[in-house]
Amino acid sequence: MRQLDPARLPPPFARYAHGVEVPAGARLVVTSGQLGIGADGVVPPDAAGQAALCFAHCGAILAEAGMGPADAIRINAFVTDRAHMPAYMAARDAWLAGVARLPASTLVIVAGFTRPEFLVEVEVTAARL
Repeated sequence: MRQLDPARLPPPFARYAHGVEVPAGARLVVTSGQLGIGADGVVPPDAAGQAALCFAHCGAILAEAGMGPADAIRINAFVTDRAHMPAYMAARDAWLAGVARLPASTLVIVAGFTRPEFLVEVEVTAARL
């Protein structure tokens, strides 16, 4: 995989790449959107706790395929309020700690999810040769 950050573009706003090139023959894993709910059914009341769970769930799905955060090529995330952006970004950066080639990333503010207590949803696409 190759991180794509053309010099003619402004730098990314945070810890992500403008694009990622995936060579032919790579295996792909795509997660469904993961919500901040524990296996016990408990939903943390804050965006930080929910975002951490979202990334933990995505990590578990990637691990099932023998992959991890370093294999992520794209992160799509959704939050219900701009106020949740710093907590989401901190969770994303913690999940990517130590990752050299960063994934592409999109963060969208949405009106809500299936249940009103959900504040964050994250989906990850990963690839490995």
